[in-house]
Amino acid sequence: MPPEHPMLVATDVHRHFEGMHAVDGVSLEVPRGQITGLIGPNGAGKSTFMAVVAGTLPATSGRILLEAEDITRLPAYARARRGLVRTFQLPSEFARLTVLENLLVAAPHNRGDSLFGALMGRRYWAQDEERIVTEARSLLQRFGMSAKESDYAGTMSGGQKRLIEIMRALMLHPRILLLDEPMSGVHPRVIEQIQYYLQVLRTEGLTILMVEHELHLVEQLCDSVFVMAQGKLIGSGTMASLRRQREIVDAYLVG
Repeated sequence: MPPEHPMLVATDVHRHFEGMHAVDGVSLEVPRGQITGLIGPNGAGKSTFMAVVAGTLPATSGRILLEAEDITRLPAYARARRGLVRTFQLPSEFARLTVLENLLVAAPHNRGDSLFGALMGRRYWAQDEERIVTEARSLLQRFGMSAKESDYAGTMSGGQKRLIEIMRALMLHPRILLLDEPMSGVHPRVIEQIQYYLQVLRTEGLTILMVEHELHLVEQLCDSVFVMAQGKLIGSGTMASLRRQREIVDAYLVG
């Protein structure tokens, strides 16, 4: 694949709910190896668009390509297997599992997950389990969460739950990560941590599409930004250039 080819292309994507056009003809390209922002007022259709891209909601019409492969009709799990992984606006940890177990449940290619593997016994799947436990612990160490691995995820703070969700997504080895308001409800100290980790992931080549309301964070993190309002895309560029566009300022950036 040529390096200049976009990681993700959405073309004239629509999502309708009983006549309401939540996403109304959105077309955009997400460059590989960059952090791309998606901003807009409440009700603009950002989270709905992310759900359509991830496959948790089907598109009413339009086309979505992942590295030139048409994934428009693929279910969410099939898109995740191809490297398109999403986190959610509200924390979705498994509260009664430990932090480590939350990461392990996301790991692919574990022979013990199948009925056949379970019947074959530990000797059949032990090597896979050791591999994914090592990988999960490496992520916990990297994200400063090693001391929490045996704690229940439901007891974690809002920021720690965000970190768990990002780590769980990374267990799937994504090529593109969709983040829906990763800084929402997070302590400022943890926001700085998340910023740092996202910048490192970009440096390592991970492509990120991020919905975020805090515009100063978007300005610091995102290489380019798309703006939605009332289901439509109304502009794109850097935050500096967007602030100079009157329509966008009137729609969203006032104040």
